[in-house]
Amino acid sequence: MPRPTEINLHQQSRILELSFDDGSHFNLPCEYLRVYSPSAEVQGHGPGQETLQVGKEDVGINGIDPIGNYAIRLNFDDGHHTGLYSWEYLHYLGTNQERLWQEYLADLAQAGVPRRQPS
Repeated sequence: MPRPTEINLHQQSRILELSFDDGSHFNLPCEYLRVYSPSAEVQGHGPGQETLQVGKEDVGINGIDPIGNYAIRLNFDDGHHTGLYSWEYLHYLGTNQERLWQEYLADLAQAGVPRRQPS
C-alpha cells in the first residue's frame, strides 16, 4: 500500500495536497474530504446507512493530527473531527476522485439538494 511522502494543507484554496511513494499526487478539496469522511457519523455502521452531507461547500481544515504510522485525523472548521483517514483510504479517495465526486453530485441531485458554488 502506498504511503504519503508529503502532506500539505493549502488553507486559502482549501486543498489538501498529497504525494505518495508510488509517484501518485492528489489535490483533494476539503469539501470532498468532508463529504467522504470515513467516520460513522457520515458512513453509518453498515451498508446503506450513509448520511448525505450537505452545505459543506466552504468547509476548511483547521488542523491535521497524525495517528500512528497509518492515518491522520482531519479537524474540520465545522466541528467534525472523528474520521481517521488511513493512507489506504486517502489513496483511494485520490485515485477515485472524479467518479466519487460525480456520485456525490448525483446523490445531491436525487435528494433535491442544490449545491452552491463555494465562496
